Amino acid sequence: MMYIAIVIGVFILMEGFTWCVHKYVMHGFLWCWHKDHHNPEHDKKLERNDYFFVVFAIPAIWLLYIGSRTELGLLFFIGLGIAIYGMAYFFVHDIFIHQRLKIFKHTDSPYLKAIRRAHKQHHKHRTKEQGECFGFLWVPLYYFKMYFKK
Repeated sequence: MMYIAIVIGVFILMEGFTWCVHKYVMHGFLWCWHKDHHNPEHDKKLERNDYFFVVFAIPAIWLLYIGSRTELGLLFFIGLGIAIYGMAYFFVHDIFIHQRLKIFKHTDSPYLKAIRRAHKQHHKHRTKEQGECFGFLWVPLYYFKMYFKK
């Protein structure tokens, strides 16, 4: 039970970590990797922004490996929480929001509509300045209110 709580806790903490990395790293000193993601003219196959997937996968894989060498310990479950968050990010951000695979185009879920709308607001800004909505699974309440009151 403790390990399940660790996985869930790490998953939740990853949202705050991702928000900070998105705002201060991706829209900061590593904008050179992230800016093609804000360019609507790119071909949408591979982006420099995809480097972040690899950067985040390395510690998750390392923690899973180290944590599984003897018995499944704390490091394994921390790595598992990070890996599950990464998978959720891929499915929601890359597949559902950006349609890198043409599936899950339509939804009646107010939650998913709110996330999609907030992300659209984020992409309305083409430069690293003046950004908004840096979250992934949790966005400003305004967007949730737009869809949950209907």
